[in-house]
Order: sequence, then C-alpha cells, then structure tokens
Amino acid sequence: MKISLIQPSRNNLKYLKWSYDSIRKNQGNHIVEICVADDDSSDGTWEWCQERMAADKHFSAIRNESGKRLGHTILYDQLVNEVASHDICMIYHADMYLCPGALDAIEDELKEKTIVSLTRIEPPLHPDGPEKILKDFGVEPEEFNEHGLLEFINSRVPANDTTEGIFAPWAFWKRDFQKIGGHDPLYAPQSKEDSDIFNRFHLNGIKFIQTWHGCVYHMTCRGSRRNTHDGAPNIQTNNPEWEAQNIRSTRNFIRKWGHFVKHDRYMKPIIPPKYNIEFRVFNCTLNALAQLEPWCSIIYTDLPESDRQRYIKQEQVNTRFKLSNRVYGLMGELASEADILVRIDCNNFDWQRDFYYIQHMSEIINDSGEQGTFDLGNLRITIEDMSTYESDLIVCESNIYSK
Repeated sequence: MKISLIQPSRNNLKYLKWSYDSIRKNQGNHIVEICVADDDSSDGTWEWCQERMAADKHFSAIRNESGKRLGHTILYDQLVNEVASHDICMIYHADMYLCPGALDAIEDELKEKTIVSLTRIEPPLHPDGPEKILKDFGVEPEEFNEHGLLEFINSRVPANDTTEGIFAPWAFWKRDFQKIGGHDPLYAPQSKEDSDIFNRFHLNGIKFIQTWHGCVYHMTCRGSRRNTHDGAPNIQTNNPEWEAQNIRSTRNFIRKWGHFVKHDRYMKPIIPPKYNIEFRVFNCTLNALAQLEPWCSIIYTDLPESDRQRYIKQEQVNTRFKLSNRVYGLMGELASEADILVRIDCNNFDWQRDFYYIQHMSEIINDSGEQGTFDLGNLRITIEDMSTYESDLIVCESNIYSK
C-alpha cells in the first residue's frame, strides 16, 4: 500500500521526532510518505524538517511563514491537496506512535467509499470509552515504555475485529475528501472541524470502520490543547487559547448544524435533521441574544438597534456567518419566511427547561411529525414546513455563510 500521512505541527518537535521514528520503524513493506506542515513554530521544527527532506525521499514538508497560526483545519487540506502524492492519505497526529501491523490492518479494511480508523491506546488523561484502550505507557517521549507497549500489542486478543466509528488517526481516499471540499475553514484554527467533516462524509455515503487489529499509542492533546511549549500550563490543563477557540467553534458548529456534536458510543456521527428555524424574541436582552442566536437560522428581537449592532460587531470576528443577515429587529407581526417559527418571551423564559428545548429543537420537531402550532414550556412553536437541509451541508461552500 502507498499512503501519505498528514501531520501539521506547531511547537511540538519532540513529539514529531518520536512519531517519525515509530513510523519508519513499524511501517512494514508499505510505502509511507510523511507530509508535515510547520505552523510557524519557534522550536526548530522547520530546521528538522529540512534535514529530514534531505535525508528521506519519502518526507515532504511545507512551512507557514505568515507570522500567525493557521491551525490544522487549514493545514490538513494544504497537505492533502498540495503535498500528498498518494491516493490514500491518513490524518495523523504528531503525538502518535505507530504500532507494528497497523498499516496492514488499514490495508485489510480500506475498500471503496470507506474510512478506516486505528484503535487508540492512551494514558489515563481523559475518561475511558468503548472506542479506545486506556493503558499507561508514558505521557512524554522521554518516559515512553516502548517495550511494555510492544509486549501488550503482541499479547492482546482484540474483543472486536471492527466497529463502526471515526476519529484520528483516520485513513481515507483523497478523492472522497476532495469531493466534499475537505475541512471547513469556519473552524480554523482548530476544534470541531473533525466532527463537521465526519458528518459530511457520513451524509455522503462513506462507511466508517475502526479496526481493532491496528493501533497507535496516543499521548493526546499535544498539538495545541495541552502543549506545554505552546501555552498550556501542564499536560492536565488546557491551553487558554484552545479553550477560547473551542467556544467559538462550538457556537459555529451549532449555527451550521443546529445542534451540538452528537455520536454513538463508538464515535459514529448522529445527525439530527437541519431545519430552517426563525426565533422571535420579546423582552430580549443582550445576553439572551448571545445565547439564542446560534440556535436558529434567523432571529428577530425587540432590542434597540444600537444593542443589536453592538452584538453583531462583537461577535462577527468569531464567525464567517454574516450576522447582519441573521439578526434583525422586530417591527410588528411580520409574515415568517422560515419553515418553523419559535416565539420566545424572555420575561417568562426558563433558562434551564426552555433552553433545553431550544438545544434539542431538531429532535423535537422531527418527533412532532406534523404541521401546526403548539406550546412547549414557555415556547410557542409553529411548524409550516418540515423540509430538512442537512444534505445542503455536505460540500464545503463558503456561500452558505452569507445567507
């Protein structure tokens, strides 16, 4: 098998070296191209990349010299579209050790219109889950227990051959990636870009396979989230920059899909219907506008125009959605242009119960099954049309943000 491993990297050179050594040691008889993007690092990453390119004909690298972080949301796609020379690629983190036999397991499962994920073995830095193996072989390259890991790999008997889920590292056909437009820059520099593209692959008929016969040891979160060389105070604590971006990306995911990220226990996406929903909010406040705006297609409020414009100005820097096309003032009882109208009075709005209904509006509308008007808590909901629009989101197109 010929495969291109896609590895953006920012100030995590010691992990990148550790990962590189494991790939070359355990790649078997496969032709493995390692494609690295140095995201404006200051730790010698580019110098090391230049050395590798001179010594390793299957190593390629590019450098972001813009002076600011681009993030893996952008650099994944640059590497896939401009650097990778093979039809099969794999999104692969710099803090991953490739276990022996992992690429064989991918080759066994990667058929047409499939994506194959390897099973992650991780130290106990995050809660356990049925899609991974929680076992500690070290949290830094200098303390990595390679002998213990290899003994474990050789002795384990997987409980499953395959399950249906997707997460990094994931191997894919370049043509399937390019057909849907790759990652959405809405989420740059990072966070939620993976959940977004997984939804879009799923809606486009791609089958997800997790092989339990191929593994990586994953130290987790060293790209930016808990990289102590790049702002994180320690490996137990998130980088404040990552925390802020995660909030922005979560709000943008809700704007686009109408719900939080959802998946089953094995990490297969769950995608509720996407509806065209209008909110009309009475006795509104700036805080209410900020909380409610991402959950609808368009929002009308009785806030003064100066407050609406203040919100638009403050929030516009956090999103590619054109907020002036989403946030309007109430001027009498206008005919709704949306399929579903939700009336909200902030004087009696219950921010626990009623906001729960807002957050699960897609499932509530889907379960209602019919047109008409009904009350739910303190919400009045009118369903004129139950058309759904999630298939419009499969291909990444920038024009959806100006609507």
